Amino acid sequence: MFNEFKTFIARGSVLDLAVGVIIGAAFGKIVTSLTESVIMPLIGWLTGGVDFTRYFVLLGSIPATYKGSPDDYAALKAAGVPMIGYGDFITQIVNFLILAYIIFLIVKLANKANPPAAAAPAGPSEVELLAEIRDELKKRA
Repeated sequence: MFNEFKTFIARGSVLDLAVGVIIGAAFGKIVTSLTESVIMPLIGWLTGGVDFTRYFVLLGSIPATYKGSPDDYAALKAAGVPMIGYGDFITQIVNFLILAYIIFLIVKLANKANPPAAAAPAGPSEVELLAEIRDELKKRA
């Protein structure tokens, strides 16, 4: 069983997948940083200083022991206050769209750099093959 596992892991496709997952995770962090540190603040600036992390809906009351700002999403979340952070959700959607678009561009560039190999010439059709067999049988008869 160990040898089968070793053979499975040593296959190129499994190693390629592992490399892809690792690079994808690292690339995801870069895109997250780009979204949270550059794009969303730029959008906030263009919209008059709107901070998307401040958009949330409280689903419960704030505990009496909470001493922070009632507008601080991260602090309220850390305090365990139930809420829906739709501003964070908007940020994650933008993050996903940027990542998907960049992957689209990479795949498009890779396809342009490595065009598909020319298709092999098509052989004779079934009808043509059957006609050849028939003609050959007629010659032998």
